[in-house]
Amino acid sequence: MALFNVRVYGLLFDEQKRLLVSDEFIRGEYFTKLPGGGLEFGEGTRDCLKREFMEETGLEVEIGDHLYTTDFFQISAFNRKDQIISIYYHVRAVSPLALETKTALFDFAPHQVADPGGESEVFRWVPWSELSEASMTLPIDKVVIGLVKGGIEC
Repeated sequence: MALFNVRVYGLLFDEQKRLLVSDEFIRGEYFTKLPGGGLEFGEGTRDCLKREFMEETGLEVEIGDHLYTTDFFQISAFNRKDQIISIYYHVRAVSPLALETKTALFDFAPHQVADPGGESEVFRWVPWSELSEASMTLPIDKVVIGLVKGGIEC
């Protein structure tokens, strides 16, 4: 039976107009995506995103304007029986950004990618001038970056 998988993601820009992205190693594959994750039963989308940012980055964020909700069919990259519905918001860090970030794509320590069945994540800032749909791996993230670069204010 097919299920809906609701995901909530945030676009966090710093004062230099760089976007925070997550480089992830999941089950032997590499992905660049926006920070966020799965909606849990009983949770609102904004609360989900606050929780996900805290779990993934340790950052407390305020949720801003809604940017986009998936408006096309997208099958999950991880479970071919799930349809993905993704919801995107602008987010702002509540306190100064004290997050360890990398500068190179997929800059994992060897132990982070040693287990092909494992999962790891590192964060990286992408400058506005370098940001494009090609910066992202997942199809819905590509749409959102296209919209943001096409004129939605960040």
